[in-house]
Amino acid sequence: MAMEKQAYTGKIPSTPLKFLWYAAKPYRWWFFALMIVVTVAAVLSQSSSYFFKLIVDAAEAGETKKVFWFAIGYPCTIFFVQTLFRLSGWIGKEFITSTVKNASDIIPSYASGHSHTYFANRFAGSILTKFGNVTRGINQILPEFFWNIYTGLLSFLVTFALMLTVNVYVAYIFLFLVILLIFLNRKLAPKKRELSRLHADSRSKLSGRTADLLSNISAARQYTGMATELGGLRELTEKRKVANGKTWMYSERVRLINSAVLFVALLGIFLVLVTQWQEGAVSTGDLVLVLAMISQISYTLLFIGQAFNSVAESFGEMEEGLEDIFFDHEIVDLPNASKLDVLRGEIALEDVTFSYEKETVFENLNLTIEPGQRVGLVGPSGAGKSTLVSLLLRQHDIDSGEISIDGQNIAEVTQDSLRQNIAVVPQEPLLFHRTIAENIKYGKPKATKKELVAVAEKAQARVFIEQLPKGYDTLV
Repeated sequence: MAMEKQAYTGKIPSTPLKFLWYAAKPYRWWFFALMIVVTVAAVLSQSSSYFFKLIVDAAEAGETKKVFWFAIGYPCTIFFVQTLFRLSGWIGKEFITSTVKNASDIIPSYASGHSHTYFANRFAGSILTKFGNVTRGINQILPEFFWNIYTGLLSFLVTFALMLTVNVYVAYIFLFLVILLIFLNRKLAPKKRELSRLHADSRSKLSGRTADLLSNISAARQYTGMATELGGLRELTEKRKVANGKTWMYSERVRLINSAVLFVALLGIFLVLVTQWQEGAVSTGDLVLVLAMISQISYTLLFIGQAFNSVAESFGEMEEGLEDIFFDHEIVDLPNASKLDVLRGEIALEDVTFSYEKETVFENLNLTIEPGQRVGLVGPSGAGKSTLVSLLLRQHDIDSGEISIDGQNIAEVTQDSLRQNIAVVPQEPLLFHRTIAENIKYGKPKATKKELVAVAEKAQARVFIEQLPKGYDTLV
């Protein structure tokens, strides 16, 4: 049956901000510690400009002793601030790496519960890229927030407070500048977010197609399909280039807008400040204080848009990944599902109807396979031979009817217990990039060495394996 997305009802959030907090919540005490340290460091860092005012005012008043102590106090304060930022880096390492690790565990754990159809309809490389988009987004958003956006907002508040002590008009021009920059960048962020989603999607498709080619490189060479495959990759790289170019140019446009706003606002601030200084309304120390604060915060003001754009881009990439991972599992165990108990091994299909992609594959199918009976399924490609096995493994749910093993409806037993009792030899060999021993024991990880050798013997592979330099520990 065609897989259709329904309204998501799972416990794991499927939106970027909520998912980020879900992954971070177990480490919330690291989060609060990081917030405290960054707050103190950012406030002290921006407030350190006040030393310049004190030094200049003391120098004009001829108070040399104060000049000395203020001059000593400034580097000591800077050293303390830098120490706090290094402490915040250590705390941030614990918090962010733990959060990313938790997200990296949550994502494949949930995605592995999707149906066979989910994986059949997607390139493995594309799925992997979506996983990476989410974890990479978290790894970019959190540092950007703590050490750029949050510290920038604190610097704005400190600067505004100190400017109020100098001149009300200057302070309100600055406040207007900050509010305007935040407003503009919030308005511009959604477009950046959408462009980033498109860029992430083009990257996922390219990764999926590349992984598909590498996985089937022998077939591409054997059937002289390399030119076609490489041509398809060139088309996808061109689409990624176009998508990347659009998001890049949009970022440059935002920076240009921020630069223009910053120029006009700072021009107004300095005109008012110099005029007030000429009239004696502000001291030389006040003038130096504002100049120092503006110089210190100008980088943040200029690149606040870049910070918002970076976060918006990461949010867009996370959305692109999360929406394709977190939706309700198509095939789930019943709340009271029991484990399959196989006594004889009788398989029965009663009035089974199944459709896939709106095409009816089986309609009112009845089939009984007695214990020990060998049955061959014969038919042309697409007749449903592999599908019948997939239904027995419950890789799809049937539309109606019942499939049972020893009288137990397979829809009412756990999927793991069902599949643990069915041995499957696929049409194509499936090997993990691990040792021969790990591959042989995959269905029974705790198998003994004796059991391992016995299986190799039955597969007529024992002699071949044991002749290898590393034997069963050979990597394949």
